[in-house]
Amino acid sequence: MKFWGMAMLLFFYGIYIGKMLLQKRKGIRTDQIAKGGKRDRVFYVELVLKAATYTVVAAEVISIFAARPRLLQVFTICGIVLGCIGDIIFLAAVITMKDSWRAGIAEGDKTEMVTAGIYKISRNPAFLGFDCVYIGFVLMFFNLPLLVLSIFAMVMLHLQILQEEQYMVNEFGDNYISYKKKVCRYIGRRF
Repeated sequence: MKFWGMAMLLFFYGIYIGKMLLQKRKGIRTDQIAKGGKRDRVFYVELVLKAATYTVVAAEVISIFAARPRLLQVFTICGIVLGCIGDIIFLAAVITMKDSWRAGIAEGDKTEMVTAGIYKISRNPAFLGFDCVYIGFVLMFFNLPLLVLSIFAMVMLHLQILQEEQYMVNEFGDNYISYKKKVCRYIGRRF
């Protein structure tokens, strides 16, 4: 169980950090979370989101090393499967976004609206990947602090999605509105 937990985390955050380093070589600042000049709602949501996601990583690592054997292995297996699915979804999202991928709202950057690949079935697959990994970890290493922190981080991710969707409407207008009508926020298409 500890092996799967560490592998899942290393893969997930390896993708995140690896993409940031690749973009940095191209002069792209990937991490835009709470970097805006304005101290508005967007800034503070992103600031709390950043703190929440860092805290969850710490809780996940502590949970791996403090884990005790569980009576119901079915939860562990479901957690491993869900976490691995989250890793794959996150990888697909990051690859599909190419150099338009940012963490946070990058108001000064010119990016493209991506609707291909995994974005045909999810408007926010990177966030979906985060959620799957968080839920997978809770199933694998259940403890109350991890549960509470994971739920809090998922709520903050959802608030970030709402902010990013408003930004996308402002940035891409009718093209994004049309896309929203076809593709669900987390997963699925509307017909």
